[in-house]
Amino acid sequence: MARIAFKGGACHTNAEMPPLGAKAPDFTLTKQDLSAASLKDFVGRPIVLNVFPSLDTSVCANSVRRFNEEAARLPGVSVLCISHDLPFAQKRFCGAEGIQHAYVLSGFRHLDFGRKYGLLIVDGPLAGLLARAVLVVDSAGYIRHTQLAPEIAQELDYAAALKALG
Repeated sequence: MARIAFKGGACHTNAEMPPLGAKAPDFTLTKQDLSAASLKDFVGRPIVLNVFPSLDTSVCANSVRRFNEEAARLPGVSVLCISHDLPFAQKRFCGAEGIQHAYVLSGFRHLDFGRKYGLLIVDGPLAGLLARAVLVVDSAGYIRHTQLAPEIAQELDYAAALKALG
């Protein structure tokens, strides 16, 4: 269980994030067309997992925009932006914002993603949503970088995540 904060108030995740060097746990998430996507669909190339509570907050929306821009410059890298927002809301956001280079996926049906990655918020006002974090998975499926935002409203260190891609 990791301790994080939301607007200064303590809250917790269900577990710790997987350690560096561990095999990334497989998962199933929902695409904007309501079909399933899994980690297996992306293995064989480096993957950035940009995880956040909701697109309806400025920091979360900024992270999707930023990783979308970076993904356009990083051929061969898959950027997965993951929240519990409904796929319909994600599709609307991506259309309005021109998100074309990142995959925006929902865990609304598949709570195992948050549980397996230690990112499911279990208490406080955002209980049931995902904590803000970034993970980098190498082309062989091993975790090479993790960052959990200590304060949910805090931006991530984008440069460190991108550097971990090698």
